[in-house]
Amino acid sequence: MVVTWFHDASTTLRRRANVAIRRSAGLSQGPPDFCDDPNEAYSVVDGVARVVHGDLPSMLIGGVGSLFFQMLHPYAMAGVAQHSRYQEDALGRLLSTANFINATTYGSKSSAEAAIARVLNVHRFVHGVADDGTPYDANDPHLLLWVHCAEISMFLRAYRRFGQRPLTDDDADRYVLEMAPLAHDLGLDDAPRTVEELNATLRSFRPELRLSADGQMARDFIIHGVIKTRLQRGVFRLMVLSSWRLLDPWAQELLDVHPSALLDHAIIRPATRAVCFFMRLAVPPARRQVAIVSPPSTTTT
Repeated sequence: MVVTWFHDASTTLRRRANVAIRRSAGLSQGPPDFCDDPNEAYSVVDGVARVVHGDLPSMLIGGVGSLFFQMLHPYAMAGVAQHSRYQEDALGRLLSTANFINATTYGSKSSAEAAIARVLNVHRFVHGVADDGTPYDANDPHLLLWVHCAEISMFLRAYRRFGQRPLTDDDADRYVLEMAPLAHDLGLDDAPRTVEELNATLRSFRPELRLSADGQMARDFIIHGVIKTRLQRGVFRLMVLSSWRLLDPWAQELLDVHPSALLDHAIIRPATRAVCFFMRLAVPPARRQVAIVSPPSTTTT
C-alpha cells in the first residue's frame, strides 16, 4: 500500500513538473506526435536527429546559443528586429520554433511539408534594408545557410556537452547529414553534410559578422528580459552562461561576452548538468526509435 501510494504520488509530481517545465519554456504541454513508419516519416526514424532534438534540456541550451550566434549576422538580425515581436512575445516565438522542429523531426511527410510551407510563406514578407543600407531578404539562400548552420551547430554542441548519452564523431556527422534535406526544402542546395563542412561554412561567414545595434538590443533582452520569476531566472542564467561556452572564442568576442573558463568548469557546467538531470526526470528524452515498416497492402486491383 505504501509502495503504491509512493508510486502514484511520484507519478503525479512528475506529471505536474513536466507541465510546469514545458510551460516555462513556452512549449505546448504534450510531446510531439511520432511517425514511426519510415515510408511516411519526414526524418530518419532511427536517426541521430531524433535523439538530439528529443532531449529538452540540451535543446534549450542549444536554442539559446543559436539565438546569440545568429544575431551576429546583421542582415539576419535586421529581419528579426523589423519583422517580429520577439520582445513582446518571446515565448510565443520559441513555441513556433519548437513546433517547427517537432514537425520536421518527428512528424509525417505531410505535417513537415505543411510546417515548411508556413515558414516559406512567412519569409516572403521578411525583407527590408539593414542598418548599413544593404537590402536583405529572408529567403536569400545565403542568409538561410547562415541560420541553418548556426542553429544545428549549437544544437549539436549542446547535446555533446549536456545530452543524455555520448555521441561519436560518426553520430555527429550523421546528424549534420540528416539535417541537410530540411535545409534543401527550405531553399538551400549547398547545406553541409559533415561536421567538418559545417565548421568550414561557419568560418566562411566570419568577415560578414558583427554585433549591430539591433543585435546588442537582442543580446541584452535575452540576458535580462526573457524570464521574470526568480527561480526560472536562476536556471535560465545557467543556460545563458552555458550557451556562451558553446561559441568559439571569436564569436564570444564579437558578441562582447567573456565567460570564465575556470568558473565554467568549476561551477557553471556541473550546475547545468544537475539541472539537466532533474529536468529529464520530469520531461524524459524522446525514446530511441526503431523503424516500423507498414505491412504491404493486401488490396488487389
